[in-house]
Amino acid sequence: MKYFFKMCCARTMLCVAVAALAGCGGGGADPAPTTPVANSCDVSVQKTWLRDTMRQTYFWSGVAPDLAPLAEQSLSSYFSTLLFAGNAQTPADRWSYLADRAAYEQFFEEGTTLGYGVAVNALEGQLPLKIRWVDPGSPAAVAGLMRGDEILAINGVSVADVLASGNFSVLSPAKVGDTLSLQIAAATGSRSVAVVAATYALTPVPVSRVLDLPNGRRVAYLMLKDFVTQARSPLASAFAAFSAAGASELVVDLRYNGGGLISVADALASLVAGQAHSGKLFTALVYNPLQNRADVNYWLDASSNGFSRVVILNGRRTCSASELLANGLKPYVQVVTLGETTCGKPVGFTPVDHCDSTLSAVNFEALNALGEGRYYNGLSPTCAVAEDFAGALGDPSEKLLAAASQYLVSGQCPATASDSGLQRRALAAPQAAAARAVIEPGGFVGMRAD
Repeated sequence: MKYFFKMCCARTMLCVAVAALAGCGGGGADPAPTTPVANSCDVSVQKTWLRDTMRQTYFWSGVAPDLAPLAEQSLSSYFSTLLFAGNAQTPADRWSYLADRAAYEQFFEEGTTLGYGVAVNALEGQLPLKIRWVDPGSPAAVAGLMRGDEILAINGVSVADVLASGNFSVLSPAKVGDTLSLQIAAATGSRSVAVVAATYALTPVPVSRVLDLPNGRRVAYLMLKDFVTQARSPLASAFAAFSAAGASELVVDLRYNGGGLISVADALASLVAGQAHSGKLFTALVYNPLQNRADVNYWLDASSNGFSRVVILNGRRTCSASELLANGLKPYVQVVTLGETTCGKPVGFTPVDHCDSTLSAVNFEALNALGEGRYYNGLSPTCAVAEDFAGALGDPSEKLLAAASQYLVSGQCPATASDSGLQRRALAAPQAAAARAVIEPGGFVGMRAD
């Protein structure tokens, strides 16, 4: 059983209705009435299955709508009518989603994804539009694109027009071989770069290194991009190297990490906290009482030395299992968060496969050993620092890492721009997940239990 703490994004959410129905022989509406066959992928049967499953496992079952499906509704359209609409204490469910089963398994089981491998700073809604991240080994990396490159046009459309539309779905290809054309600013004017979509392996731990601080102490820096199974080995290797190098301080960069497997978050938390806290509760998954099931606990388990303090670099894309790490470590080590307020997703799901879809409907909330959670407004940073999307991640001069180093030396937040100076998009709760879908290409984000 796999438990996720993750928010859907990228191509899967945009094409969920098409992908889920096309694979089962459906379209935008129900097919002509037929005699249902048990366990078939007829859309009407799938909608009945969906309603039953939501009644049995949904975290907000009993307070969420429980509507009968209409004949003309697509599966994804019907799914949206079953989601919790929110109340005074809890916002509307913007996290549950249906995904194409093949793409979902490709990402979480195989550790690969279809994409261009380039992400931009579109959530900030301001110019210049910059490349904030390039996946190692991706088509974008092969094409020579780098973090900090300024984009002037995408597929011949000016970035001003793209920003005005708010639609960045063009960054998520539909198939291998699709081409993305970017006009990149250069010292000599501009250059055109063509990126051809391909399936490539994820690199969950793209950067880990040890740096020297001015006070003579050594700081370990690690960037974790995805909480997937493939992260376990490089995480263990990185912390072994940190210990061998005599690092006494730790910076974990989660600014672009949307979450994933809770077991991997637990493994990272164990490495951070060390053997002194082995056997202690990391997080408890609490279910709707209507589900009539026991809560699930995750425990810290480490045999090596850890760190008494960790600086976590956060941003508005830090979500779910990434937030879980800070919340779960809080009772045991000094957690300093630096950057921006996180996305605010203290809930997760146990995915269920049916026909060609994977249903990820919220069915638990996560609390730390102090019973703390429910951070629906996100986790506010200890030190608010707005990044400038310049400099390689892991470079000592990169803005957030430089600020973390200053804090580790002085114990005080650096005097630098906070996120209040950014032109942040105001997204209504029902629109938030869709906005991430068109802005954040290449993969899934959220918390999944396993």
